[in-house]
Amino acid sequence: MDAVVTGSLASLLYMLSAAVQFISLNREISSRRTIVIVTSVLAVCLHGLFTYADIYSSQGINFGIYPMASLTSLAIAAIVILSSIRRPVDNLLIVLLPLATLTIIMSLLQEGSYTPRTDISVGIFLHIALSVVAYGLLTIAAFQAAFLSFGDYEMKHRNLSVLKRMPPLQTMESLMFELLSAGLIFLSCSIVSGFYFLDDISKSGLIHHTSITFAAWIVFAVLLWGRYQLGWRGSLASRWTLAGFCLLLVGYFGSKVVLEIILGRV
Repeated sequence: MDAVVTGSLASLLYMLSAAVQFISLNREISSRRTIVIVTSVLAVCLHGLFTYADIYSSQGINFGIYPMASLTSLAIAAIVILSSIRRPVDNLLIVLLPLATLTIIMSLLQEGSYTPRTDISVGIFLHIALSVVAYGLLTIAAFQAAFLSFGDYEMKHRNLSVLKRMPPLQTMESLMFELLSAGLIFLSCSIVSGFYFLDDISKSGLIHHTSITFAAWIVFAVLLWGRYQLGWRGSLASRWTLAGFCLLLVGYFGSKVVLEIILGRV
């Protein structure tokens, strides 16, 4: 199937799922959950086909900013949809599915300066896979932190009409730390694999990416230590989560924006 067709269909299904989930916040729809799950699963499948065709081009393997953003958003959408079967994360779809749609649209409309490669080793594939899963888990944790901060704010202002549409704050907080723990494990493996499989990080232009990513790792590690040793929670934990996520975002996508879009380099 043509990449434009799969990408367009995935985008439409993502937006349909997000719209149904959003409408259900204000009124009860008996078949809402079935509609959201079915349409979002179909969207993820189509998104997967689109991303595969986008990365495996006729010129080689394309790890440019737009295909990688699409791949990361695919991982995020898949993790949230699978998690929503057993966890109260459905409302995250309202924000994350439109973001996945945006990455597809950017991949369709924009071309980066990245030159497709044909010399990708199994080790580098492993490093990329670990990184994508880590970014996916930590991105969901960051959005969970944002929802937690919003819920805490609404509780302080006694806006119960909003709070009753949200999961219990304690449940959201527990889920955030579960995601952070899993994300930190994958991020640790990603960093180690990067040092092991990349020949020379300083010569490959990844020194800034590596430094900022390691700083994000320290933030997440300190946060989890504070959680289990000092009982950190609530708005403090949310701020640390968002700070670490911002570092992670700048470390990877910020570096690629500078190299590929501003400087026009690979």
